[in-house]
Amino acid sequence: MSPEDKLDNQDKVEDASAPAEEVAEDQVEVASVPAEEVAEDQVEETGVPAEESKKKWYVVHTYSGFENKVKIGVEERFKDSNLEFKLGEIVVPNEQVVEVKNKGQRISNRKLFPGYVLIEMECDEETWYLVKNTPKVTGFLGGNNPSSISNSEVDKIIKQTKGEVEKPKPKFDFQKGESVRVIEGPFINFTGTIDEVHPDRGKLKVMVSIFGRTTPVELEILQVEKG
Repeated sequence: MSPEDKLDNQDKVEDASAPAEEVAEDQVEVASVPAEEVAEDQVEETGVPAEESKKKWYVVHTYSGFENKVKIGVEERFKDSNLEFKLGEIVVPNEQVVEVKNKGQRISNRKLFPGYVLIEMECDEETWYLVKNTPKVTGFLGGNNPSSISNSEVDKIIKQTKGEVEKPKPKFDFQKGESVRVIEGPFINFTGTIDEVHPDRGKLKVMVSIFGRTTPVELEILQVEKG
């Protein structure tokens, strides 16, 4: 073979090998770059709140009347155990009600669910034990395997707890057959007996004696007090 033929063959070998390397490098670049970008996108989408996503809402049973003490007790126990990062918000569900007392009205707080506290936390063996052994706590909803409740349920309760309602609800504890006295309106100072109770409308039908005749009168709950 002549020297010229050898040179031609070497050129062909180089021409054939170069594209293969270039293709391989292109494949490495194409395959690697999107993989990294996808990984970064996943980090950005899930973000830092990976730990927060572990927190769920749980219902805790307490002795009635000790709900607020349980709230404080749980917060202190998590703090003393350096587990505050596993604890979210603690809610004692209550609502504002209007009470009629001593011929006057006053707004007070009433427990929505006496004997219950809502706790947002990461529930594991350690945190379960901390809450379960807090004084005045009797246990979790679900026992040893607590059942979490949805965020939408909690949101509704929190709105009531924070007073995000148009007006306070009247405290309705009247019963049919009870004696009441009218303290407002055209029948003020009249007494009568409750014949019908309509808590959804906040009204009562009271049998009042007018000129010797028993007459049914519909009254607002805030217009009467127990006789």
